[in-house]
Amino acid sequence: MENILEIRNLTKKYKNFKLDDISFVIPKGFIMGFIGENGAGKTTTIKLIMNILQKDAGEIKVFGKENVKHEREIKERIGFVYDDCFYYENLSIRDNGKIIAGFYKAWDWNVFNKYLRKFNLDDKQKVKELSKGMKMKFAIAIALSHKAEFIILDEPTSGLDPVMRRQVLEMLQQVMEDENVGMLISSHITSDLERIADYITYIKNGKIVFSMSIPELQDEYVMIKGNKNLLREIDRNIIYGLIETPYGFEGITREISKIESGVKKQLVIEKPSIEEIMVAVNKGAGK
Repeated sequence: MENILEIRNLTKKYKNFKLDDISFVIPKGFIMGFIGENGAGKTTTIKLIMNILQKDAGEIKVFGKENVKHEREIKERIGFVYDDCFYYENLSIRDNGKIIAGFYKAWDWNVFNKYLRKFNLDDKQKVKELSKGMKMKFAIAIALSHKAEFIILDEPTSGLDPVMRRQVLEMLQQVMEDENVGMLISSHITSDLERIADYITYIKNGKIVFSMSIPELQDEYVMIKGNKNLLREIDRNIIYGLIETPYGFEGITREISKIESGVKKQLVIEKPSIEEIMVAVNKGAGK
């Protein structure tokens, strides 16, 4: 399987933070959800991919090519969608397109117009008059109009109402069906990623906790619930995010095989959500 992004042993040091030897890959044609708390290293990683920051060590390859050596060629093929709008607010959608078109050899007005129609955007409307959701649609239309093969989105649904969030997610799914692209979506809203992502990478304090497909993730981490007395038969050190009540307990484990079969039969075992896994792992095990 061809990888659209390969990060190997990437390191970036600051005075009070270190992106610490991280590695993950995104196969072509798939969506990677990138999750983690504020300050965990998501934005630093994205800036390193885009060569806005210089790495201290490691390797970044986009389309199989080293991202610094082939920066100009790679950026021609990347669509970058920020949470904030960085376009010319006082100009119309059409005039913004005219300016941006000059930066890309592969700009295609037919594609741009197609997505404006698809997203119900009026090209005469000024960018400052657009809602946050419409600005996000406009930014995605721009990204797709120069035939981007890899789209990086930074908090694309942040601040959107539930209806607009659903529309943006459906739009991204349509893009994946229509175009042979890859996506990296950084988001705090794990339920959105659960809806559309194929893979999840969780970064915590500059280190990768896990990077795997969603089915693999939900097979590896399971939610266990049961009578509190059963805790005496289970090693607490294999339970993440343990919650105890006077009558029962619940938590997440990735070592269900270490629980004796007799005890296991008395447990309720469920598939956790991505958010439940993230919160439990963040809380830690054995507590």
